[in-house]
Amino acid sequence: MNRAHRIIGIVALSVALLGGGGLLGVKLHKSLSERRRSFVQQQEWLRKRKQSWNELTLLVGNEIARFDGEVGLVIKDLAMNWQISYHKDMPFPSASLVKVPIMLALFYAAEEGRINLKDSVRLKGTYKTGGSGVLKALKNGTPFTVEQLIELMITQSDNTAANMLIGMVGFDYLNTMFRKMGLDETNLSRKMMDFTLRKYGVENYTTAEEMADLLERLYRKKMVNAHISEMCLTLLRRQHINDRIPARLPSETVVAHKTGLERRVCHDAGIVFTARGDYLICVLTSGERNNRKAKALISRLAQYTYSYF
Repeated sequence: MNRAHRIIGIVALSVALLGGGGLLGVKLHKSLSERRRSFVQQQEWLRKRKQSWNELTLLVGNEIARFDGEVGLVIKDLAMNWQISYHKDMPFPSASLVKVPIMLALFYAAEEGRINLKDSVRLKGTYKTGGSGVLKALKNGTPFTVEQLIELMITQSDNTAANMLIGMVGFDYLNTMFRKMGLDETNLSRKMMDFTLRKYGVENYTTAEEMADLLERLYRKKMVNAHISEMCLTLLRRQHINDRIPARLPSETVVAHKTGLERRVCHDAGIVFTARGDYLICVLTSGERNNRKAKALISRLAQYTYSYF
């Protein structure tokens, strides 16, 4: 009886092992099938996305061809690293776009101990200038911290705040820092709204490529340090002038951007954050007599890119 019981036990164990192996085989087959199906789905998704990107490229090209002026452009899918560009290395008068590298140079200066962001600076009449901003209307002697001036320069594109900050560190330091940031075509040769020097050909320049590169490095937390990069993006998200990139986007869309506007010069450069991916769009224009047409071009290009996602 004992021997019979042992034989029955061995047979039962063998059956159990064979049964388990069968289940394992089924599970393995299922896993391979699921992975294969997932791969096919991913490939199909990638194919459709690439097709949409190609369609966007054609749409952007058609818009630029119809525009009565020069255009420098970079659009980038920040997840896929796909890029659409047009005259990206052509120099354009930077207008207020130059305030972005000025902001970064000031944060570098603070890291070096050259300036203190908490220091108080008093408003002087010699710094007041026209154009955008609120400081030009305030009483001389009104105190502001360096931090507050940077915020006003970016969020309200305040020209007086920019001129105060330029005066604080000087042209040489700012241009040296631009070079250290890798901005070979971006310069600062005159203060904001100095049309006398502009009339004599003294101009601030930048390119779509350099502005796009600067914004992407901020996005990837590679400017100064991760904390400062995020601070800069936060200021750019608080932009008050929203008649270009954000104009045709859903109202809840988060956009970190900076505009530039002068006679026959109209720009906007920024990062648009969406639930399906983030994109960079940098559009510089010049030559168009009617800045409303330039603003409309920028807003359409931003809308088309948003629709791609």
